[in-house]
Amino acid sequence: MSHQPPESFAAVDALLAAVDDGSVLPVPPERVRLREAAGLTRAAVAQALGVRVPSIEAWEDGRAEPRGERLEAYRRLLDGLASRYPPATPDEPPTPQPIAPEPRHPAASASGPGARTTDLPEPPAPQPTAPEPRRHAPTAPRSGARPAAAAPDARFAHGPLAVLDVDADGGLLAYCVGGLVLDVPATTLPELVEWTLTEARIGAPRLDGAGRDADPLVVLTAAACERYGLPVHLSDEERRAGRLPEDHPAARAIEQAGWRLTQRGLGPWARIYRPAQGGRRQCVQLCVPGWQALDARHWGDTAGLPAPELARLLGTYATRVTTPRGSTAVTGLELMTALRPPTRASAPDARGVRHSEHNPGSLGTEPVDCAPCEAPDGHPLLADLPRFHQRGPAEMLLEEAYDWARPLTDDECMRSHVVGLDVNMAFAAAANGALVGLAQPPVHVTDPVFDPKTPGSWLVDLSHVDLSRVKSGKQWAQLDPSLLPSPFTPTGERPEGPAWYATPTLAYAQELGYDVAPTEAWVRPESGRYLDPWYKRLRDAYVTTMAELGVTDDLTPARLLDAMAAARQQDPELAVVLSAIKATVKGGIGKLRERPRGGGWRPGRPWPALLRPTWRPDIRATVISRARVGMHRKIVALAAATGRYPVAVLSDCAVYAADGPGVLDVLPYGPDGRTAPGSFRIGVSPGMVKHEGTQTVLWAEGVREELDAPELNLARHIKTGEVTAHDDGQ
Repeated sequence: MSHQPPESFAAVDALLAAVDDGSVLPVPPERVRLREAAGLTRAAVAQALGVRVPSIEAWEDGRAEPRGERLEAYRRLLDGLASRYPPATPDEPPTPQPIAPEPRHPAASASGPGARTTDLPEPPAPQPTAPEPRRHAPTAPRSGARPAAAAPDARFAHGPLAVLDVDADGGLLAYCVGGLVLDVPATTLPELVEWTLTEARIGAPRLDGAGRDADPLVVLTAAACERYGLPVHLSDEERRAGRLPEDHPAARAIEQAGWRLTQRGLGPWARIYRPAQGGRRQCVQLCVPGWQALDARHWGDTAGLPAPELARLLGTYATRVTTPRGSTAVTGLELMTALRPPTRASAPDARGVRHSEHNPGSLGTEPVDCAPCEAPDGHPLLADLPRFHQRGPAEMLLEEAYDWARPLTDDECMRSHVVGLDVNMAFAAAANGALVGLAQPPVHVTDPVFDPKTPGSWLVDLSHVDLSRVKSGKQWAQLDPSLLPSPFTPTGERPEGPAWYATPTLAYAQELGYDVAPTEAWVRPESGRYLDPWYKRLRDAYVTTMAELGVTDDLTPARLLDAMAAARQQDPELAVVLSAIKATVKGGIGKLRERPRGGGWRPGRPWPALLRPTWRPDIRATVISRARVGMHRKIVALAAATGRYPVAVLSDCAVYAADGPGVLDVLPYGPDGRTAPGSFRIGVSPGMVKHEGTQTVLWAEGVREELDAPELNLARHIKTGEVTAHDDGQ
């Protein structure tokens, strides 16, 4: 009998010790089951553990095992999932599977309510005999279309939402994602809520393992409103109140059935709920387009679309971004919380009980006071200021987007056109990688040493920064400062003395080659890249939608510009989704500093938004600061390389005089397909640029002369060329 080497005994002892202390991971198939039961992708797990997706694949295939801290983190994840999704026992019924749609007779499909099916491929040809329609079979698809793409959780087999409408036969139908159509037996709003939660299988899995599943969304068309005793349109008084009266029969019926309405009441975006039972939420979101739930500025004429098309449009947005929970601004803010939940389940204690604990990297559950310089006018922190006191840059943080313009030079007047360049998703690009304060309040310091890696607000004098000689990349560049906006003020004017700035603005002053010496600061020692998952989610939604419209980064600059110009005509509904995605970005950032709304508020008194952990004017200031200095960085790089200067800048749009009408008449692309390093680049990704609009120089000079406004911001009108005599630039 051969003698085993000592190394083998040591390895065996180590394995037995691992078994004794419970650190052995579940078998690979169980790891896959737990992840899929929670609706988590491998990419989400990889991001949480700080590894690459191939590592997760190897761990789930049994080809490799994690080590060290990643082993502990992965085991913690699997333990948490195992407590939530225990394996089925023989006594438990099997997990219900989505019921396949019934085939319909071709003649019936041609005129039936489920005839239009979105862009999914057609199913196999049905049998010649038509099946009998199945009324009041809510979980059985009635359309001949294929069901929605397989969901990781059978509870949400029919997608995140449904649009309710009445068919020609008077039946109430629910149009779901993927062309799926369900019969709806509910005759009252309480019955509709019960049906949605128990039989419809509508909703969406959580976006983060520590988060919660998205509540099902039910959209009511005008015909569905009438069926449930709701007005098709709100009266003027109801519209001002934002809801139906509390004594409306529909609202009373909801209360009498044991359901509750949130403070929004029964309005355009109503939430009907009961307290959670057994840790499971009981909540349904209603959306009523006829009550102006879908803002036409972002959703276009969506409210008037037929139910199948509306389901496709809203379903695409819900699948790529998140289920709408209100306006695009509200949805953008809710998406931040869904991707960075404030709490998570702790490891089991000695009794095996888990508790709620702070989720690292989140904003926590409690609101955080802002610094006095970050507070907007009327904030309770400013209650002691004299009435009508106007704060200046040395008293308040003024990090806002650009609104700057200048007269054209004689040389620019000799050119033929003015061309607008628009930065794609500028605020999303600025959010990517932004270091922001997290759940701790700011700390006040005097005479601080500036640290570009510390989020905060800094009081410093930058009036000495000379834009005639700055660093562009690693080289010093000689520029004409009279033709450039200052990067330190929204108006582009040179600062005149001390002012408050966010960290990215001061970091850019250092990048330009100048010293900064703050005299005071409010800093946030606890920081992180809170917005990174938010950016990635919205970036992927934007890029995916653009690709479906025929715009991809593998095109040459000229072809990409042509594709962008034709994109909205390719698919008008997808173009609306694109608009909603962009509005979600801007609205979400703006919501971080929501101002008082409605009557009854007085300066110095708190308003409801201040109670949210996501009321964070400092994070908004950081993102806007990064967007503004990012625009200036591109402007300086282009000026240093070509001598071309903008004539107007408005937020994410810069206007240049050019000898031709196209973007390529402004940007110097060489034979190698590259433009000036660090300047504007044509592309589809956030941070790259596209064509905003073109007008003639004669038009530019004409409108300025007609309005007697030599510094009228041309970027505001470059897209349409429409300017009114009452345009004051606001």
